[in-house]
Amino acid sequence: MGDVFLPAAEIHKRVTELGAAITADYSDREPLLVGVLRPAVVFVADLSRTVGIPHALDFVSLAGYGRALGGHSHVRLMKDLDAPVGGRDVVICDLTVDTGLTLNYLVGHLRLRDPASVVACILLDRPYRRLVDDLPVRYVGFTVPDEFYVGYGFDLDQRYRGLPDIRVVKTR
Repeated sequence: MGDVFLPAAEIHKRVTELGAAITADYSDREPLLVGVLRPAVVFVADLSRTVGIPHALDFVSLAGYGRALGGHSHVRLMKDLDAPVGGRDVVICDLTVDTGLTLNYLVGHLRLRDPASVVACILLDRPYRRLVDDLPVRYVGFTVPDEFYVGYGFDLDQRYRGLPDIRVVKTR
């Protein structure tokens, strides 16, 4: 593993700020936080504890296959939501967004169910890699360089997700 890129205290501070922003924006509603399995489990659990209003929590699992400039060209839904979405405010919580292809697929899938709104809360954003322009990314933790990360939900061969900080993987 490499050096610490984002220490646990800095992540915690920013996640708390994101939770406060969601709390303020949805103060008169009860949003549904949708975590993307597996990467976002740590993030959405921490975020949920900082959202100071009643909210529901559910999860989806997606699989990407095929590659288009480093992103998934095809996305398949592996696990759908258990909660109904119709008329609800949905906040998709994911660890990162790069090309936007996966998030675009999920947003389109959810919009077919007639939610009141769909936005995304992303911990790490790489907007310079976007292939999809019109994404509803409302909350961003950090805009980061194009590195490979482990920790705080990011894995390397299903290991290191539980690290409290985010580290840059050494590629040498």
